[in-house]
Amino acid sequence: MTPEGRTVLVTGATRGIGRAIAERFVAAGHRVATISRSTQVPDGVLAVTGDVTDSAAVDAAFTQIEQELGPVEVLVANAGITRDGLMMRMSDEDFEQVLDVNLTGAFRVARRASKGMIRARFGRIVFISSVIGLYGGAGQVNYGASKAGLVGVARAITRELGGRGITANVVAPGFIQTAMTDALPPEQQKTYLAAIPAARFASADEVAGVVQFLAGPDAGYISGAVIPVDGGLGMGH
Repeated sequence: MTPEGRTVLVTGATRGIGRAIAERFVAAGHRVATISRSTQVPDGVLAVTGDVTDSAAVDAAFTQIEQELGPVEVLVANAGITRDGLMMRMSDEDFEQVLDVNLTGAFRVARRASKGMIRARFGRIVFISSVIGLYGGAGQVNYGASKAGLVGVARAITRELGGRGITANVVAPGFIQTAMTDALPPEQQKTYLAAIPAARFASADEVAGVVQFLAGPDAGYISGAVIPVDGGLGMGH
C-alpha cells in the first residue's frame, strides 16, 4: 500500500474478526471506516450509520465516507449474522435474513465500492466467508449457503473487473478464539479441537493478518482465491 495509506471500509467492525481487521488497518496508518448500526467501534475508525440490507443506506454511507476519507480503495465485507436451526424446522424468514445480510449485503457494498475502484483502476475486495461454506455444518444450511455464495461472487468479480486492477478474494476462517468459544463447555471445546489438525483455535488477529496481506501490494496477482484460516480443519473442501 502507499505510504500515505488507503481508504479502507470494513463492514461489521464492532466486534470479533471485523474489529481485529479494522484495528490492524488503523495501526498500519490507513484511513478506516465501518458501516454499522452501533457506534462501539475501535479508536481511529469512522463509524457511519447504515444497514447492508438497504441499498439506499449503503449508497448514503459510501457517500459520507468518500466525503470524509476519500474513495474506498479496500473493501472488507465482513458483516454477518447467524440464525441456526435444523433445515426441517428452519423458517423462510430465518433463511432469507441470513442470506440478505451475509451474501446480498456483501454484494451491495461490493457493487457500490466498485464504482470508485473502476475509476481509480485499483481496488481490493475481501469477503469474509467461513469454513462452514465449503465444509458444511449441521443446522447451518442458511449460513453455509450464504458463505459458499461469496466464493461465486468473488470469482465473478474477478472475471469482470480483473483487468482494471481490482482483485476479489475470500478468506474462510475456522474456529476463532472469542468470548463465544470461551463460553463453550470444556467437553464441547475438546470435541471441536479434536477435529482441528492445529489443535487450537485461531485468534481474530491471525485472520486480520491474512486480510491485510490480500489488501497489500504483494497480493496484486491473487484474485478469485479462497484462503482458509482454519488450522487445517477444512482442507480439501
